[in-house]
Amino acid sequence: MLKREVEVVVISDVHLGTYGCHAKELLQYLKSIQPKTLVLNGDIIDIWQFSKSYWPEAHTKVIRQILKFVTKGIPVYYLTGNHDELLRKFADFDLGSFKLLNKLLLNINGKKAWIFHGDVFDVTMQHSKWLAKIGAVGYDTLILINSLTNWLLTTFGRSKMSFSAKIKGKFKDAVKFINHFEQTAADLAIDKNYDFVICGHIHQAEIREIKSSVTDQTVIYLNSGDWVESLTALEYQQGKWNIFDYQKAVFEEETSEENQNETTELEGQLDVKQLLERFKTEAN
Repeated sequence: MLKREVEVVVISDVHLGTYGCHAKELLQYLKSIQPKTLVLNGDIIDIWQFSKSYWPEAHTKVIRQILKFVTKGIPVYYLTGNHDELLRKFADFDLGSFKLLNKLLLNINGKKAWIFHGDVFDVTMQHSKWLAKIGAVGYDTLILINSLTNWLLTTFGRSKMSFSAKIKGKFKDAVKFINHFEQTAADLAIDKNYDFVICGHIHQAEIREIKSSVTDQTVIYLNSGDWVESLTALEYQQGKWNIFDYQKAVFEEETSEENQNETTELEGQLDVKQLLERFKTEAN
């Protein structure tokens, strides 16, 4: 497969270890690109909801593919989010081309990109974490039901639907929260004289210019979306940011022996489930 060269790729909110994660689709995407820099902007592994009873092989293959980038010397930045916050105690971990951080300031062709997950703006996360965790379980259950519903709809030739998108659209508070989230991120970035501010967390892919709520200054706000519903990533190439929107029809099934062998180099070298169990045990 001919891989696309991309200067910078940003993905977030993958939620490996949950039923809603589209690991197979993400794996296809990762195998289709040759990034010069890869930023994993939080909630990549859902340690909140991690269970030994659910960790499909496709989820392990995503980790192996990311490690393959690392072994090739491609800079990979893992920025912590709320669902993988247990990793924050290991922030500033540096292993050559792999770095674990809470936030990142990246120089891209002379412009400053401020990148962080964004859960710091979530009041629920700051003051009622138990409520946020219950909400996360509910969201994962909703996605599971939604997947079953969409399977039935497509079986009968009907269009798919998104329960969470309909819920967000019906509740004004959800729209208000997203707008406030974006404005807050933009104001902080403008105050620091950054050119780009890049977040995740709200599962809403976006690229737009936002004006300061105080001055006439502007900044480019970007959000990478998620790999639960929207299946999106941010790509920077030839001086321009774009939202990559995964389309199943574009990708061929991985049937060749060459593709099959791509991840076997790391076979047996990474027991992800055992590693996550250790993280959860140490945190309690």
